[in-house]
Amino acid sequence: MDLDTIAWIATAAYAVHILEEYTFDWRNWARSVIRLPVEWSDFYVTNAVVVVLGICQAMLAPKLPVAPLIYAALMIINATFFHVLPFLRARGRFSPGLVTALVLFYPIGIATFVIAAPGIGTVVGAVVGGALLMAAPVVMLTQKSRPYFRQDRA
Repeated sequence: MDLDTIAWIATAAYAVHILEEYTFDWRNWARSVIRLPVEWSDFYVTNAVVVVLGICQAMLAPKLPVAPLIYAALMIINATFFHVLPFLRARGRFSPGLVTALVLFYPIGIATFVIAAPGIGTVVGAVVGGALLMAAPVVMLTQKSRPYFRQDRA
């Protein structure tokens, strides 16, 4: 398998992951377990962006191989910090997205790095890029209610 193919598979896996999260009510889980002030509209917009990024990284794979690595890092970070660790901290309370994180995100994310066989600098850059992509919506969600960012003020 080549990098282009695994990049498209990663995008499809993320779509299935989103379906699992939606079906099993990720929004209410996130509000109660990880205390994230998320609404369904936030979920829809964030995941639409993730799908667009997935399509972009798959299309860029032939000319910019770091793009699929950043997306793979995003998948692994999402699986670890938003599904597996909260599941363990909540003593086995099901995390919507946990099944696809374990069955799809880890194998596909790891396979992407194996196929690309990047140097350590590229691995570090991809992990930093994936972490920034994962952090961006979380930071925006936690900051949007601060007075400076509120658009309903005079």
